[in-house]
Amino acid sequence: MSKKDFNQNDKVPFSSTLMVRDSCLCLHVRRAARTIARRFDDAFRPLDLTSGQYSLLMSLNRPHPPHMQDVADLLAMDRTTLTANLKPLERRGLVAIDIDPKDKRSRLLTLTDQGMALLVKAFPIWQKTQKDLNALVANSDSRHLLTDLINLTNG
Repeated sequence: MSKKDFNQNDKVPFSSTLMVRDSCLCLHVRRAARTIARRFDDAFRPLDLTSGQYSLLMSLNRPHPPHMQDVADLLAMDRTTLTANLKPLERRGLVAIDIDPKDKRSRLLTLTDQGMALLVKAFPIWQKTQKDLNALVANSDSRHLLTDLINLTNG
């Protein structure tokens, strides 16, 4: 719409608001994401862990320490946000950030023994919460939903 086509008195009808409320993928995926994150946050609270921190710790559970960029890509966040999220985990001794000996500009992330011990405690909590959430989408195929969400993020 060009500037001259816009009329200050034009309005989006309320019926359009209702249509967006009832059909907007973005709205409903965000609402579902917040609801799911809250469920996991509540479940992990006894471990002083958030759902985001759990995902970050789990992303480091690999045979070899990943580069920061690989973790940032997996978690769909920029490096600055990843760095900010790593700091409290590093202060708690759960994560180590080391210079890559092959490339001094790059950083490798390692789950410490203390971080692994916390992950061992958190994993059964994740399993139960995941099972409970899957039951809420039992009328649909949660595996299909997951595949669709992965396709959206990779598309």
